[in-house]
Amino acid sequence: MLDKIIKFSLNNRLLVLICSVLLMLAGVYTANNMEVDVFPDLNAPTVVVMTEAKGMAPEEVERLVTFPLETAVNGATDVRRVRSSSTTGFSIIWVEFNWGTDIYKARQIVSEKLAMAKDGLPKNVGTPTLGPQSSILGELMFVELTSDTTSMQELRSIADWTIRPRILATGGVAQVTVMGGDIKEYQILLSPNRMRHYGIGLNEVISAVRDMNQNTSGGILYEYGNEYIIRGMISTNKIEELSKTLIKTVNDVPVYLNAVADIKTGNRAPKMGVASYNGKPSVVMTVTKQPNTSTLDLTKQLDDALEDVGKRLPADVKLSTDVYRQSRFIESSINNVKDALFEGGLFVVIVLFLFLMNTRTTLISLVTIPLSLVVTILALRMMGLTINTMSLGGMCIAIGSLVDDAIVDVENVYKRLRENGSIPIGKRRKVMDVIYHASREVRMPILNSTLIIIASFVPLFFLSGMEGRMLAPLGIAFIVALCSSTIVALTLTPVLCSYLLGKGKADGKKNGNKEPFLSLKLKSIYAKALCWAIGHRKCVLGTTLATLVCALIIFTTLGRSFLPPFNEGSFTINISTLPGISLEESDKIGRNAEKALLSIPEIKAVGRKTGRAELDEHALGVNNSEIEAPFVLDGRSKDEVLADIRNKLKALPGVNIEVGAPITHRIDAMLSGTRASIAIKLFGSDLNKMFSIGNQIKETIEDVEGIADLNVEQQVERPQLKIEPKREMLGKYGITMPEFREMVSTLLAGEPVSQVYEGNKSFDLVLRVDDESRESAYKIKNMAVDANGRKVPLGNIANVTSSAGPNTINRENVSRKIVISANVAGRDLVSVVNDIQNKIENEIKLPEGYNVEYGGQFESEKEASRTLLVTSLLSVLVIFMLLYNQFRSTIQSAVVLLNLPLALIGGVVSIWMTNGVISIPAIIGFISLFGIATRNGMLLISRYNDLQNEGMSAIDSVMRGSVDRLNPILMTALTSALALIPMVIGGDLPGNEIQSPMAIVILGGLFTSTLLNGFVIPVTYLMVLKESLKRKEL
Repeated sequence: MLDKIIKFSLNNRLLVLICSVLLMLAGVYTANNMEVDVFPDLNAPTVVVMTEAKGMAPEEVERLVTFPLETAVNGATDVRRVRSSSTTGFSIIWVEFNWGTDIYKARQIVSEKLAMAKDGLPKNVGTPTLGPQSSILGELMFVELTSDTTSMQELRSIADWTIRPRILATGGVAQVTVMGGDIKEYQILLSPNRMRHYGIGLNEVISAVRDMNQNTSGGILYEYGNEYIIRGMISTNKIEELSKTLIKTVNDVPVYLNAVADIKTGNRAPKMGVASYNGKPSVVMTVTKQPNTSTLDLTKQLDDALEDVGKRLPADVKLSTDVYRQSRFIESSINNVKDALFEGGLFVVIVLFLFLMNTRTTLISLVTIPLSLVVTILALRMMGLTINTMSLGGMCIAIGSLVDDAIVDVENVYKRLRENGSIPIGKRRKVMDVIYHASREVRMPILNSTLIIIASFVPLFFLSGMEGRMLAPLGIAFIVALCSSTIVALTLTPVLCSYLLGKGKADGKKNGNKEPFLSLKLKSIYAKALCWAIGHRKCVLGTTLATLVCALIIFTTLGRSFLPPFNEGSFTINISTLPGISLEESDKIGRNAEKALLSIPEIKAVGRKTGRAELDEHALGVNNSEIEAPFVLDGRSKDEVLADIRNKLKALPGVNIEVGAPITHRIDAMLSGTRASIAIKLFGSDLNKMFSIGNQIKETIEDVEGIADLNVEQQVERPQLKIEPKREMLGKYGITMPEFREMVSTLLAGEPVSQVYEGNKSFDLVLRVDDESRESAYKIKNMAVDANGRKVPLGNIANVTSSAGPNTINRENVSRKIVISANVAGRDLVSVVNDIQNKIENEIKLPEGYNVEYGGQFESEKEASRTLLVTSLLSVLVIFMLLYNQFRSTIQSAVVLLNLPLALIGGVVSIWMTNGVISIPAIIGFISLFGIATRNGMLLISRYNDLQNEGMSAIDSVMRGSVDRLNPILMTALTSALALIPMVIGGDLPGNEIQSPMAIVILGGLFTSTLLNGFVIPVTYLMVLKESLKRKEL
């Protein structure tokens, strides 16, 4: 079949050229219009359920809201984990499904379960709401709104009613969460003393004001041939008119609302969160994109929309988006990978030209690169994948290998044409025949070498979870590019040879039998060295074996981690203090942290969120702040800046600090539910006991080398004010329990009784007691309340006592949990975790009913390593079968596989000389290296066999065959290796972090395998051949 493909191509040269040009045009057009993103979709299918339970304590939220909803969704189809957080007045549940579950199906399953469960929730609890469908990489940008003179209330109204709707109107936006500023509301503030004076009861006020500001319909009037809509225009936004609402008439004297209450506009209370920009109060809008939306295109649309809306804002209101823009990371990452691609291609050109010293042969080989890359882009588009750092990284790693097949073909055609040109004219064959037979000679090595490399990449597709989703596009891009290059080598390359090499070599005039100087010199040196190696076989093999043993010893000392750290150009700093602290105090701590960060020269801006926004799935208490700090390195490394940040923030009293990066934080949260690399989860029932054990664990492990940002979840109790009814007194005064509940809820918490409209803006009209009557526990106790027509102090009918209760209750798979979290600095992840596990196991004794689980990146690393180990063994077996298919000899196939340990030497040493840590990308680098390195041995053995079949002796065939194959082996190895140098050098640049460990391993492995392959394979081949001849003689 391969012969027919080559013959068809040579017989239809123009058709092949036209198809190639069309393919190039289609690929370039597709590349310009494809979605560009930083990573593939890494999100585990997760459905977020949020429920507002206004005023409820965390224990009540857990018991009355979270537990029933958890019970409903637990055990649903494909659910793998259910996490929840119950905090004051808010419940949030994360329902995580198995990887590969369709997100729409998952949302449908959760919706059906909630429909059955919501009827059992208390009446004062809001409807469970599904969070918008997004992903961990969905946060597109932060829009910061600041002003010098405009009030924070007005600033928040501008954000809610002017900017947010405009952003949501942009196609591709999933959600805009607004935080900070003051939410405007119209307030009816009751005065208990004035109500007592007029003899007005709370029930009378409620019946008078409920729905007091809603228009009504009077139906239709037909008159004079017209149809009139009858409208009852009750709604107003004028406080004077709202004040004149009648409550009741006493002795024919009307008592209006303003007689017993103050009506005014104010700020919603309690305030759940604040925001800040460079230490100045702000309103921040977090823009989240929908899945399968181009980040760069959407960012451009949003920039245009914000520029347009900014023209109509007050002059002193400033919009800024410089704190967090995901597009910034994407653009720098993609540009860095593109540069690596271009620079790698440049190295390939230099190598080819130096070895071939012929512009036309170099050009023919290079044509493979752009054609293979555009075919890869077309394949990615057809598979629904995006252009991202992983798919581009796959192309970068492949770029050196893309020309390998073409090199083998061109080099053989070039040599055969030169030989044909050197014989008398009468005996020469036709140029097309020479090209056909030359291409036919190498068709099987070309195909087998491609299949071997593909087999070495297959383990990558067995990875599950996040690492599988991240690395699969890299493998797809590499394999498609390689297959494309093989097809090009069998079709377009012979055609281009016929056009560009045919005329020059047919007559033998140009360059006659000359070989390039570099090629001749290298062959001469190599022949002498090989002759010496054959004469000193034991020395060569002994040295190689000793080197391999040393490499294996070094391998056992290397550290291990899941993924290398990303350089995202921004730090995400989490600051937490004791629960129960007021929002104002927490805000002060946040401002001090901002000042400390802005004193670091590399940090250009900071944006802070303290607390949470309404219906925000990032359910943080007011004791938590999250700071985003973009940086630009100038003179110092990222690690030095990170150490500086930790030192400056350590000076803040009474706070816990975690420093990470935006995407890294979100990956950690997805893997373990905690925004840190290591999560030690303690499960139990008593929160106080769990907090005590958690601190014991912290004290036990804090001296572990390499541990950083060690924190225990702040589960200390926060102050509460309990109002417990005196049931006998309630009976004496004739107050029912529903009346008592409504009394406490309405007077203290406040209750929206209607809406006030200002154009298209709507604001709550809230009824509650005035601030003076509830400013202290003493005043609440003495507040006058209704008692069946009389007014009595609240303390007469209820016990008002100080108490304490949990701040937040976190659960996972229906058990309460507390998390001890940590990051790693200056040491590999797995070693730190091993030390932690040993210390906890030996020094911590857990009570009955309490247990510890470990989560985080190391769990994924362990699972991925296990998978890769098993699949790589299968991959080596497949490679052996392919080799056996070529040679039909078990011994010769085993000799070729000697390249695997030879490659291992260089890979291990290169890691040891760089960062000393084996990550999942590095392991994949080793597996890929096995396939690339095996090809060289296959080319040698194949040539030895051919020469022996022609009648040469074993020693002559090894000497001649090794020298013959030196050029293609060196060219393929150098192009594959040198093309990776830009990725190795720029390993710390954004976008190169994942590919760099792979490139380091492949580069080092190719160096040793190519160097040793030229001596160990010939020596071993001769020894094996000699041994087999002895056996035959016996």
